[in-house]
Amino acid sequence: MQRTARLLAKIKDGAAKHSSDELAVAVWPSAVGKRLANRTGPLELYGAKLVVDVEDAVWQHQLTTLAPQILAKIKQIAGPGVIEALEFRVGAPRRLPHTAINSAGDSAGEDADGISDPIFRLLYIASRAKSEKEDKKRMRISA
Repeated sequence: MQRTARLLAKIKDGAAKHSSDELAVAVWPSAVGKRLANRTGPLELYGAKLVVDVEDAVWQHQLTTLAPQILAKIKQIAGPGVIEALEFRVGAPRRLPHTAINSAGDSAGEDADGISDPIFRLLYIASRAKSEKEDKKRMRISA
């Protein structure tokens, strides 16, 4: 929310020139609220259409029905002409950051202790490490 307020203040003061993409990303949390912004995220602005990443088809359907209200709020915050349409696309499911990590910084080995088959254990650890790496990358992109 603070990023949005700072960005909008700069734009209104004329102190900085920002692209429409930056404005769309900054406005999204203010327009939809913190809880919804944590589960969705703007991907790209094509012309005046904002493409938003959602977790699954249920979210896509629900947000499509709410699009007129969301769009009105966006126009109220960003002003008319910046975003004129919304499109919701199903993307990769978002996972919350892991809270319990052992001293080595790897929770996959600890979680895999209950897997007796050595091959499945290694597959689980490799899969978990890949997933955590993708989560970190996704968090850097959305930040």
